[in-house]
Amino acid sequence: MKNVLTVMKKEFARFFGDKRMVLMMLLPAILIYVVYSFMGTAMRNMFAPDEDYTPVAYVVNMPEKVGPWILGVGIDIVDIETSEVPGVKERISDKEADICIVFPIDFDRLVAAYDAQAPGAGPAPNIEIYYNSTRPDSAEAFARINYVLNEYEASLANKFDINKGIEDSDRATAEDVAASIISMLMPLLLMIFLFSGCSAIAPESIAGEKERGTLATLLVTPLGRSELAAGKILSLATLSFLSGLVTAVATILSLPKLMGGAEDMIDVGIYSVADYFFLAIIILSTILLLVAIISIISAFAKTIKEATSTIMPLMIIVMLVGVSGMFGGSSQTNPLYYIIPLYNSVQGMSGVFSLDYSAMNIVVSGISNLIYAVIGGFILTKMFNSEKIMFSR
Repeated sequence: MKNVLTVMKKEFARFFGDKRMVLMMLLPAILIYVVYSFMGTAMRNMFAPDEDYTPVAYVVNMPEKVGPWILGVGIDIVDIETSEVPGVKERISDKEADICIVFPIDFDRLVAAYDAQAPGAGPAPNIEIYYNSTRPDSAEAFARINYVLNEYEASLANKFDINKGIEDSDRATAEDVAASIISMLMPLLLMIFLFSGCSAIAPESIAGEKERGTLATLLVTPLGRSELAAGKILSLATLSFLSGLVTAVATILSLPKLMGGAEDMIDVGIYSVADYFFLAIIILSTILLLVAIISIISAFAKTIKEATSTIMPLMIIVMLVGVSGMFGGSSQTNPLYYIIPLYNSVQGMSGVFSLDYSAMNIVVSGISNLIYAVIGGFILTKMFNSEKIMFSR
């Protein structure tokens, strides 16, 4: 264990002694926070209507009974003649006007007299509405008008009500909504972050030292090859965890901004200490597995460039597995799914983030990843013992 700790101290000194590598660990987190915040603000400004703006509806043949309904949703009414409609439509196309509504003449009488079941009833009275969906204020005005007219139509033949006076018909709690959103996004993002952290560090530590010849020096020392493999994997896993943790925190902080300031919808405070404990089991075991796999690939490579290009197919696999968590609904309940490498990590994360998981399945996932990592360490040890692999340059 002393020799393993010596290797770990060497790796930590190499990493933290290089300001460039530390900056490369922090830079993705900073960029993610800045970019997500900027994108959220830009999209909110682009698609959200101005809160202080009152839409204006240009109306032809304004019905006496409909007017109060429109005014009630915060839309001003300007009465115009039929001859003015083409000009208003042109202004709407030019994003200079909000909405134009053309009612049939004597609309209230036509509606009262219309009976869809009567023989030869003909078409119902038709209302023409013109708006510009690319202008947020116009689209908002149309949504309000459409809602008002549907409500008015329903009031004319009100045979029954749905959930009248009931405010809690939607039984999903705020925690359920937050957990649903986070469980869709975070497993994929976390898998990408963890893989990125491992792939940024492991090739430099193994293929880089092999390329520079320093690994050959270590191999001729009394240090055991298994101790060297264990030290490499544990130190790289620790550094990868720090990298993934920093990036994940930045992502969680920036998600509400990306989604338009939905701070109430995305609240990580809904998770308990036990939830974070099981999440830590998944993350740490996943990092050990990824580091073991990438270390093996790096040991085969002759240069850092070769190692980096060789692990790219693995990144595609990680992303595909991560995407499966977005569309799979609730997490799997069968423990057999939790012995499948990488897929078990995504299912475990989805379960924890959605607050619907089995502690046994999380433990199975963690133990499985740990076993795979130990097997990877054994393979890496065998590779360190092979002169053909270690000294090929």
